[in-house]
Amino acid sequence: MLQAGIKGAQSVVVAEENLASTVGSGDLPVFATPSMIALIEKTASLSVQPYLEIGSSTVGTHLDVAHSSATPIGMTVICETELVEIDRRRLVFSVRVYDAKGEVGSGTHERFVVDSQRFMEKAELKTL
Repeated sequence: MLQAGIKGAQSVVVAEENLASTVGSGDLPVFATPSMIALIEKTASLSVQPYLEIGSSTVGTHLDVAHSSATPIGMTVICETELVEIDRRRLVFSVRVYDAKGEVGSGTHERFVVDSQRFMEKAELKTL
């Protein structure tokens, strides 16, 4: 059962594939903001997945985060999320991202619980 207080944690080592210079969000070889966003979404999504009904998933709908410090290649970045609010199908997470030297980013992330089949059927209608 979904309830406030569910926590998640995921980490990633900064490597060529998640650098700003590789993903196109800048030209410097540091952990990219889009990579940080992906880590936040992954962490939040995985944290609540075991509590969802079969056939349900969550989709990211809003992010309000600051990327406050650069992380160079080779360092590990850790993301921690906590489900802080549930409003029917809307889930709000507090997020914190850090490396061995301190905070890298923080903010909030919203996701919605969806019926996976209906969600994909609606998405596929766009191809018609």
